[in-house]
Amino acid sequence: MYDLIIIGAGTAGISAYKEAVKHTQNLLIINDGPWDTTCARVGCMPSKVLISAANRMHGIQHAEETALNFEGTIDTSKVMAHVRQLRDRFTAATLRDVNQWPDEHKISGKASFIDSSTVEVNGSQYQAKAFILAVGSTPAINAEWQQTLGRRLITSDQIFELETLPESLAVIGSGVIAIELAQAMHRLGVKTAVFARSRRVGTLSSPHLQNLAQQVLSAELDIKFEILPESIKNTAAGAEISFIENGQQQKITADYVLAATGRRSNLESLNLQKICSDFQDLKKLPIHSDTKQLADLPIFITGDAFTAAPVQHEAAHEGKQAAINCLNFKNPAKNKKLTPLGIVFCSPEMASAGQSFQQLTKNKIDFITGFASFEKQGRAIVLGQNQGGAEVYIDRKTHQLLGAEMFCPAAEHMAHLLCWMIQQNATLEDILNQAYYHPTLEEGLRTAFKHARRQLR
Repeated sequence: MYDLIIIGAGTAGISAYKEAVKHTQNLLIINDGPWDTTCARVGCMPSKVLISAANRMHGIQHAEETALNFEGTIDTSKVMAHVRQLRDRFTAATLRDVNQWPDEHKISGKASFIDSSTVEVNGSQYQAKAFILAVGSTPAINAEWQQTLGRRLITSDQIFELETLPESLAVIGSGVIAIELAQAMHRLGVKTAVFARSRRVGTLSSPHLQNLAQQVLSAELDIKFEILPESIKNTAAGAEISFIENGQQQKITADYVLAATGRRSNLESLNLQKICSDFQDLKKLPIHSDTKQLADLPIFITGDAFTAAPVQHEAAHEGKQAAINCLNFKNPAKNKKLTPLGIVFCSPEMASAGQSFQQLTKNKIDFITGFASFEKQGRAIVLGQNQGGAEVYIDRKTHQLLGAEMFCPAAEHMAHLLCWMIQQNATLEDILNQAYYHPTLEEGLRTAFKHARRQLR
């Protein structure tokens, strides 16, 4: 019997293994599919390579914003090969690490539970005192569309395998993955249409910033708000999509349809009902929010398999803590909470740190909002990127920074600063007493904090 079995070798599983192996060599990690993480293979990294190429091309084509003239065409024929080349570089680094693990610690295959202490893999059974379930998630997909469209229906798992950029693309969804990939494809010259169930784009919960994002992004992208396809069929010319827009029946044809409507947990592959019949409904699993422990069993669920924050650093953090708790499952420690940090790599970028506007409002916390527009922000004008705005949320009584949301250039960097400020329980006075170099985008944050201070006074 093993001390620990880890199922899944994504970011959370790898992190769990690296921690667990410090304490015991009597362990096993089981993985179904590639051993190179979703992030490196089909997620964070290849998408950023694509976005980088797209933004570079967009910058060249809009050089007039910095008084430069560009005339000519840009060859995009090598973009997808470049994406895969760098993707393979990142995955190779992960695989080199995994390949150094002892062979007796690794099994490739699909695991399923026989009972609470036994799993079956490739026809053999393995027992353990504790388990970590880090099986990740899979893009949600419409089965009917998949049957109808075949290879023309793709997800973020397949898009980076395209040999060349398509001529046209229809994106279903308006969340993080949808907006990032749709804008990148559009900027690379792909005729792109986005079908959005609602009027929401990305992750912003602030009504003001959400409206701002809708205006800015829809000025560049063809976003069909509150419109979903009525029917889709496969034709010789491509995927034909029928929908109603402005009361009129419309049709468009696209080379591919990108399904970007979220992801579903891979826990269903584990047959958890064999452990307990109550575990049939994955949405009702009794998972302790503080420890990620399943009921009172020596089983912990980490990473994208069950999370409200499907981001890489959270998965790594949870995996490490789960390994520690598995070896002391009768008295598991609460996971140390990281200050929430989220980023959408569209342009302008979206980012959030700490508690969102929606969370603060829902919890009836008395806070004030400091706002700064980046349309007239000095450095943003210099860069030709003067769009969007930022909000900071200040506790009215304690003056502590509670959270922030941004839709502005370089939000990915400023969100880290804000996240660290929140982690240190910084007050408005503390923050405004720090250095702000001129001219920088960070001065825009200072403007938001000053706006908050005026309201407090």
